[in-house]
Amino acid sequence: MPAFEVELQDGLKHAVVSTAGPDRPGVSGVFFEVLARHGVQLLDVSQTDFRGQLNLAAFVGMDPLRLSDIERELRASLWDFAQRVTIETGQEVRAVSRPRSTHVVVALGNPVTAEQVSRLGATLARFGANIDRINGISDYPVTGLEFRVTLPNYTPGDGREIRRELAALSAELRVDLAMENAGLHRRAKRLVCFDCDSTLITGEVIEMLAAHAGKEDVVARVTERAMRGELDFEQSLRERVATLAGLDESVISEVAQAIQLTPGARTTIRTLKSMGYRTAVVSGGFIQVLSGLADELGLDYARANTLEIVDGKLTGRVVGTIVDRDAKAELLGEFAADSGLTMAQTVAVGDGANDISMLSSAGLGIAFNAKPALKEVADASVNFPFLDEVLYILGIPREEIDFANETAGISGRVALA
Repeated sequence: MPAFEVELQDGLKHAVVSTAGPDRPGVSGVFFEVLARHGVQLLDVSQTDFRGQLNLAAFVGMDPLRLSDIERELRASLWDFAQRVTIETGQEVRAVSRPRSTHVVVALGNPVTAEQVSRLGATLARFGANIDRINGISDYPVTGLEFRVTLPNYTPGDGREIRRELAALSAELRVDLAMENAGLHRRAKRLVCFDCDSTLITGEVIEMLAAHAGKEDVVARVTERAMRGELDFEQSLRERVATLAGLDESVISEVAQAIQLTPGARTTIRTLKSMGYRTAVVSGGFIQVLSGLADELGLDYARANTLEIVDGKLTGRVVGTIVDRDAKAELLGEFAADSGLTMAQTVAVGDGANDISMLSSAGLGIAFNAKPALKEVADASVNFPFLDEVLYILGIPREEIDFANETAGISGRVALA
């Protein structure tokens, strides 16, 4: 990014004034009061509270003849606050704008170790990428760190090679690494669409239905082959549904009541909706099972296949258009258009080969505990069983999630097994 000189008032020189120590009320007020008495020009300010330790720094223009007085008064005024004051001047002070990071890398793990971060830093350095800033974004249910980095001579479309390196490093270190372009577009996402089985919920609905027909093993084998991309989805769906012929329709309600949401699903949907996101689910499963859950969660869109029922019995057939791999992508486009959004503003989350088209067409595709075929095309891949990780990849920190929960009177944290 090009640097530029910051304009100073006549007679002033650049300096960085900083103080560090316990975070106590009044430190900032006293700090700026002293600077104000000496006519200091503020050019940039950074203040952080890290685990009770305050770091406050100001990039300023000051009269060099007043430097000693400013330093003495700051130390005297902040003595009771146990602060350490420093002032830097001269050539070591860079009078340039803050860099605009080109990318964001999110690291998620349980645990995240210093060795993993060291390896990540070394990998980024091999590509000449500078780490501009590191922030903690999560301490539950996984540790999450967000790295803002700048790739040299970056132009849109760059970063493919480094993404491949990070994917390999992620598998080696057993820590999730997601890389996304930085900038306004990252915060412009407004629609998140989830696959259902093994993504929004923990099980496979067709297998749950098949268990009532005594055909669970048969269906599970066909499902696995389809999710690996070895079978045409429509053919495999019809083959699996055929095993349900003769089941009483009451089984649908039993299965719907037995559905288990993926850990973090409620928190994820609730947080997204509170922030103005639209939410959707598309499934190769069945709308009769899914509709109640979609209503309960307050999803904006829900689409799935329709089981044929005649005289209160499942016929072993589906009716209407099959929600397959291509249909999922088409439905995501329909949801976006209905919401007045572009595809670049969409996020898709899934786990199987039939989610490939949907994730590929979304602005951000996230593979959730996914099959290898999907990981190969996804923008990000998460491998811990918590749907909350989607929020962290979107840049939503845990503290904001917990605050939203507390405001709503909800306990968002539970003991982890």
